[in-house]
Amino acid sequence: MTTNIHSELLTPILSFLQCETPDAWIEEAKKAKNLPIILRDHLACELKAGQTAMFLIRKYAVDKESSQVLFEWFKPYEDFLYRKKGDLQSLANKNNLSKAILPKSSSSKGKSPYSQDLIDKMVLLIKEELHHFYQVLEIMVNREIPFDGITAGRYAKGMMKHVTTYEPNALIDKLIIGAYIEARSCERFAKLAPHLDDDLNKFYVSLLRSEARHYQDYLALAEQVAGDKIDISERIVHFGKVEAELIASPDEDFKFHSGVPL
Repeated sequence: MTTNIHSELLTPILSFLQCETPDAWIEEAKKAKNLPIILRDHLACELKAGQTAMFLIRKYAVDKESSQVLFEWFKPYEDFLYRKKGDLQSLANKNNLSKAILPKSSSSKGKSPYSQDLIDKMVLLIKEELHHFYQVLEIMVNREIPFDGITAGRYAKGMMKHVTTYEPNALIDKLIIGAYIEARSCERFAKLAPHLDDDLNKFYVSLLRSEARHYQDYLALAEQVAGDKIDISERIVHFGKVEAELIASPDEDFKFHSGVPL
C-alpha cells in the first residue's frame, strides 16, 4: 500500500522536476552524524515555507487588519527560531488564527480576482507547515537534539534571483518557485525515508501527501494569475533548469535542499 501511495504521488512530481536527487546526497544524508543537521534544517524549512505563503498573501491579497493577524500567528514560531524564545510546550496550541483572513475590499488598490483563492490555498498550507514545524521540533526534543541555529543555504535564493521585476509576472515566478520547492521536498522525503529508523520513516512518508498537494496548489495559482494572457510554460521550464542545476551541482554547504556534497 505504501509503495502504491509513493508511486501515485511521486510519478507526476518526478515528471515535473528536471532531475532526481543525486545518490551522493542520499549517501551523505543517511549518515547518523548528519541527522541533527537534517532535522534542524527541516525545522527551519517548515517555517520558511509557511513564511513564504504568508508573505504572498500579505503582499497580494489581504487587508491591513488581516496582515497583522498573520504576523501575530507567526510570532511565537519566529521567536523560537530566530530569538530563542519559548519551547515545545509554549508552542502547543498556537497554530490557530485569532480572526478570519479577509481579502482587500473591492475599492482597495491591488484588489485581484485571485485574492480569495490565494488566501484559501495559502492559509491551509501555512497551517500544515506550522503543524509540521511542531512535529519536527517534537522529534528533536525527544531525541535531545537542540536547535542552536542554522544558516540559510543557496537553494531558494538561487531561484529567487531569477524572479521578474514586474507584476503579475513576479507573482507568477514566485508561485512557480514555490511549486519546485514543495515538489523537491516531497521527492527528498521519499528518497530519504527508507534510510531512516522506523519512527522517522513513518513521519517522512506521512508528509508526502501534503507536500505533493502544495506543489499542485502553487502551480494552479500560477496558472490562475496568468489567465489566458500569459503562457507560463517557458517560466516553468526555466525555473526547472535553475532548480536542477542547484540540486545537481557541487555544494559545500550540506542542507536538506543542497546540491551534491563536496
